[in-house]
Amino acid sequence: MQQDFPLLNKINYPSDLRALKENQLEQLCAELRQFIIDELSCNPGHFASSLGVVELTVALHYVFDTPNDRIIWDVGHQAYGHKILTGRKNVFNTNRKFKGISGFPSPKESLYDAFISGHASNSISAGLGMSIADKMQHIDNHVIAVIGDGALTGGLAFEGLNNASSAPNNLLIILNDNNMAIDKTVGGFSQNLMRITTSKSYNRLRFKLYHLFRKMGLIDEDKRKFLLRFSNSIKNALSGGTRNIFESLSIRYFGQIDGHDVKQLVKTLTDIKNFEGPKVLHIKTVKGKGYAPAENSATEWHAPGLFNKETGERIIECDEKSEPSLYQYVFGNTLLELAEMNSKIVGVTPAMPTGCSMNVMMHEMPDRIFDVGIAEGHAVTFSAGLAKEGLMPFCNIYSSFMQRAYDEVIHDVALQNLNVVFCLDRAGLVGPDGPTHHGAFDLSYFRCIPSLTIASPLNETELRNLMYTAQLPNKGPFVIRYPRGKGVLKNWKTPFVEIPVGKGICLKEGSSLAVLSLGDIGNTVTRAIELLGREGDKIAHYDMRFLKPLDEELLRTIGSKFTKIVTVENGSLKGGFGSAILEFFADNNYSSLHVKRLGLPDEFIEHGSNHDLYKMLKLDEEGISITLKTELKS
Repeated sequence: MQQDFPLLNKINYPSDLRALKENQLEQLCAELRQFIIDELSCNPGHFASSLGVVELTVALHYVFDTPNDRIIWDVGHQAYGHKILTGRKNVFNTNRKFKGISGFPSPKESLYDAFISGHASNSISAGLGMSIADKMQHIDNHVIAVIGDGALTGGLAFEGLNNASSAPNNLLIILNDNNMAIDKTVGGFSQNLMRITTSKSYNRLRFKLYHLFRKMGLIDEDKRKFLLRFSNSIKNALSGGTRNIFESLSIRYFGQIDGHDVKQLVKTLTDIKNFEGPKVLHIKTVKGKGYAPAENSATEWHAPGLFNKETGERIIECDEKSEPSLYQYVFGNTLLELAEMNSKIVGVTPAMPTGCSMNVMMHEMPDRIFDVGIAEGHAVTFSAGLAKEGLMPFCNIYSSFMQRAYDEVIHDVALQNLNVVFCLDRAGLVGPDGPTHHGAFDLSYFRCIPSLTIASPLNETELRNLMYTAQLPNKGPFVIRYPRGKGVLKNWKTPFVEIPVGKGICLKEGSSLAVLSLGDIGNTVTRAIELLGREGDKIAHYDMRFLKPLDEELLRTIGSKFTKIVTVENGSLKGGFGSAILEFFADNNYSSLHVKRLGLPDEFIEHGSNHDLYKMLKLDEEGISITLKTELKS
């Protein structure tokens, strides 16, 4: 390692980096980029994003006094270089592993991680709050928000921009413009960024005027806004009268500059770091920079898994022909199949067509798929508008991201009882992405909303049939939650069958104990019962399929037959499936029942493989079997 990374090996913290000479930074960038390639080829993570900001990462820590100056990385996919330079190089091989370092910035992990950032678009609002707080407390530190053009499509980012000039602050927004989120960035803002041009004459003149005004004592808070308008007037004169959205919001704009020229980045950041007021530095980068396969196919290399770093060959761990498919693959292909049957079906996704496999239908029917950018609230209300005029939108949003659209689900969909199908991918635990991405809360936060039907399939065929059922006439708003990863069936593509809404099924008869499960964790329950051998013969197992409406007829049958019941879910115990079962039995005077609930505890679950996490929570087959055995004997 010493031979391969002579500079990087000497750097443990940014203070070591700032001891380098400026002409050494290009070599350091090359070493840092190779270190990331080496590590991620054998320890999978978010790859292309971090390669694209190597030079920016080095320049920021070289120019600014971190951690006193704070960098907020939005989303956090691109923060690997930052982690390596801030004390975590020697443990980077534990990235995203159980009990290892997080794949996202986490203030619990390091002082250099200024703000948690697993969801997009929060950096400007958070950074603005931090910068204003510094001003109010007379703290002379810098706050830098690094946001990509993909995350800038989110409504929260626009709200932060709109508020940026409302109070004195010194926020620096770095716009990392690579025309990518995970997939290609879409929307009018992306097109606007492509039209913004650099006026070298304007930049030279503005810098000269700024220094002149400072010498004349004209730079203060009262005069800042006047000077900004004057500066923008110069820009208009020198660039043919065009203005960009930032200048229209009274935010100083600098750029575009080459985001892979570390010397230019250092010079520019040094020049503008002490400018008063909010400002944007617009840099152009290439996602996957420095690794040809990632540059050529950034979406595939966003999180490529294992790969051969020499050849660029990705190591596929699952053969779709011989093993169960990913749930997202089943969703994407089933959606296309249904769309071929029903001309009113359309798809809506907030910037995740590949992640949720809506790209399958997008390829065949591009005019019936709408990628709305990283804007979950808009995705929901846009879907409501489509449904109001007679279409049948399937709105696919990851479970944890749906939290950002909660009001829109209530106000714009449920209140009007509109036929929108919400498909919540990544429900339950999602492994290495950790607490920012675990789909722990959807059962709880949706259960209290009137009008919703909430279902969770046991397997891939049940997912297909729930999707088929949801698009039938007059079903109203319909939620289908399913997990990340592979299913359990090799032959899942069977003819569609309507599932009666609110009806569960008995998977196994028993006499002493009833287990009620919701969703794919029922497969773990099945294996747990099998582990008990002959004792397992006494246990009945029911796949409830629906959280709302509950199968009350089936619950009455269970309540009259058993005195011991165990509920199992891969969502939060607080207010979830088990709580609904308890409420039903309490409301219907089943006072003699003993109900044991299994699910996710009232805490944020750390990152790690799902195997390790479910084992830790005693929700794997061994842990569930121990609980069932205890309940049988109680």
